[in-house]
Amino acid sequence: MPVSSVIVGCGQIPPRSGTAFAMAAGQYLVVIDPRGEQVADLVAFAAADADEVISSGRTLDYESRIFLTTGNRLWSNRSRVMLDIVADSVGRHDFLLTPCSADTFRIIYGDTDPHRGCFGNLAEALAPFGIGPDRIPVAFNCFMNVAVDGDSGALAVLPPKSRAGDSIVFRARMDLIIGLTACSALQSNNHSFKPIDWRVHASA
Repeated sequence: MPVSSVIVGCGQIPPRSGTAFAMAAGQYLVVIDPRGEQVADLVAFAAADADEVISSGRTLDYESRIFLTTGNRLWSNRSRVMLDIVADSVGRHDFLLTPCSADTFRIIYGDTDPHRGCFGNLAEALAPFGIGPDRIPVAFNCFMNVAVDGDSGALAVLPPKSRAGDSIVFRARMDLIIGLTACSALQSNNHSFKPIDWRVHASA
């Protein structure tokens, strides 16, 4: 991120909630874990056409790795780069697991009155942009620590490695609509729900 920049948008996402906002090509998005061990689900859509959306499959294919960090790119379903990761103080994030939802909590946790989860929070936040629930893809889960067994492929959700004040910085390669949450799943956040901070910077 340029030393000389101005903040053009910012906020704090309360625990178990989400937000959505526009950002322009060339702007920088800083996602901050203010208290540590808190995941933030991030989705991105092309502002010009919301059918172009961040793609886990394309990204993992083109970047040839599961764990993405500084220097990696997040690709769209149309094989265009949407976001560059330009700085990362944690180095472990997830791009395998879908946003948690009421069904997640019902099926995995056995909740009888489940929270709507990140999926529901994203759906509400993105609705004013005309983006419906069926368009929400696999999210880039900032700070989420998912271990993959090298032999069986078994997945294990571990406590995030992020500590208070850690961050990841993205640069937009096109005009985007961003959805962002403070994740609602206990296991993902070491059994404590906390806020997420965000800022959008533009070059001065």
